[in-house]
Amino acid sequence: MAFIQYLKFDGESLPLPDFYDIDLSDVEADSGGETEAGTTQRDVIRSGVVTISVSFSVSSAWLKKLTAYSKKPKIAVQYFDTENLALKETEMYITGYKAKLEKDTSYKGLWTVSFTLKEF
Repeated sequence: MAFIQYLKFDGESLPLPDFYDIDLSDVEADSGGETEAGTTQRDVIRSGVVTISVSFSVSSAWLKKLTAYSKKPKIAVQYFDTENLALKETEMYITGYKAKLEKDTSYKGLWTVSFTLKEF
């Protein structure tokens, strides 16, 4: 059985994530808000901005790669888009990078790595 490829960074396929959560949000202008009549006015500048929260269980080799990606100012990301059920490409950056040692092994440990990807 083949698994779906959820994420690629700069063309490199990432391991199967333990957790994958997509959030689509709108960017609104400051001119929106509530009118004098009490109705809500939204001035949407951009809709469908992607934020992905993800977590992996990885070896020390992948820990090193993911840590290097977390320091890049931008990454070409292909992510599994839930709207058309296919990979979609965009530029993103990593925030909230966390690495946690789960088990010490002779191969420098098993790690849980989690972070959030935000679209430019």
